[in-house]
Amino acid sequence: MIVLPEFFCIMGMKDADVVKVREAEGHGPIQAFLARTAKKHHVWLVGGSVPLEASTANKVRNSCLVYDERGKLVARYDKIHLFGLDLGNEHYQEAKLIEPGDRVVVINSPFGRIGLSVCYDLRFPELYRAMPDVDIIVVPSAFTATTGRAHFETLIRARAIENLAYVIAPAQGGYHLSGRETHGDSMIVDPWGVVLDRLPRGSGVVIANLNPAYQASLRKSLPALKHRFIQCQQIEVDVVERRVPAKRLSPTGGEPVAK
Repeated sequence: MIVLPEFFCIMGMKDADVVKVREAEGHGPIQAFLARTAKKHHVWLVGGSVPLEASTANKVRNSCLVYDERGKLVARYDKIHLFGLDLGNEHYQEAKLIEPGDRVVVINSPFGRIGLSVCYDLRFPELYRAMPDVDIIVVPSAFTATTGRAHFETLIRARAIENLAYVIAPAQGGYHLSGRETHGDSMIVDPWGVVLDRLPRGSGVVIANLNPAYQASLRKSLPALKHRFIQCQQIEVDVVERRVPAKRLSPTGGEPVAK
C-alpha cells in the first residue's frame, strides 16, 4: 500500500488555485493518474487528497481517494475539520475554499481495517474514536512549518498509542513558490508509538512493515480499546468493503444498513 500527502497534486501560487483544478468524482487527469498508477504497479494507492467538486462553484471538497490494485476507486473520504490559524503573519482559513465532509470512512482491506483522515483532522481524537476498531490510520498532511514543528509528531504518536493502531502520515515539506513553508516529517508509527521510519525534509519515501500479530499481542496485553466507557457515535460511519457497496452504520449504533 502506498499513501501520498494532502493535495499532493497541487500547491498553487494562491490558495484559490485548487478551485481551478477541481474534478468531478471519477473524471479528470488527477484521478486518471491515480487509477492508472495503482493498476500499473498492482498496489493499493491512497491518493493523499484531491480537490473535487463541491456544492458551490467557488469551493472544493478535500477528498482522500483510495484505489485498489485493479485501479478501482474503493473509497472516498472528504476532510471534515478545516484548518484555521491567525498567528503573527500567518493566516489560514480553509473554510473559505473548502466544503467540509460529514462522514467518517473506514475500509475493510486485505491489510486490515483502514481509517481515513486528512491533516487537520489529526487534532480531533473523537474522529478516530468514531472509527470501529481500525488497524491502520492514514493521515495525508501538509502541516504548516509553525504548527508542524510544535505538534505534528506528538499528535501522530498520540493517535497511534490511543488507538493501538499503525499510523501512516505522509506530509508535504519545504518551501513552495507561493511563499508558504510546510513542515514535512513524513512518518510511519507503530501501535506502541514507535516511529518506524521518517523523512524529516525533502523528497523521498518512508517504508515500514506492518505486523498484525504484533499489533494483536499489544491489544491483548493492553486491552484499552475494550475499556472504553464514552462512545463517539454522533456521526454516520461508512464501512467500505473491498469489492462490495459500502455499509452505513447508524449514528446510534446497531447493525449496519445497506447503502
